[in-house]
Amino acid sequence: MDVDAVPQEGNATLDGHRKLMYARDASGHTVTVGSRGWEAEEIVTTHAVEALVAQAGEARARVLAGTASPLEFWMYERRMDVALLSQTSGFWQWRVRRHLQARHFADLSPAQLARYADALGLSVEGLKRLP
Repeated sequence: MDVDAVPQEGNATLDGHRKLMYARDASGHTVTVGSRGWEAEEIVTTHAVEALVAQAGEARARVLAGTASPLEFWMYERRMDVALLSQTSGFWQWRVRRHLQARHFADLSPAQLARYADALGLSVEGLKRLP
């Protein structure tokens, strides 16, 4: 992409910030250029956030029904999925999926709860309850 082709349409999801993109200058060198983003990116980002908000709402209902753990709600609330929570907490993905179930979450040790709380930016007590 040439420097002149870097999108500058604006993207409300960037909240006025710019992001760094790579482009080729007139002499063919790769340079960094600030971009305000573009409409297509905004549409896709907004759709992804809306999907995560819906998943968090569904998880909240499952937690209140006793079929899911608060971990599932907080995972979606923090804009994560199983793979990302696995990476940030250090648990295997199959274990994260298991801990999303209320009965297995109840058996977690304080050290395991602390790993999840740290990964989600919460206190252990905050992790155990819904907001």
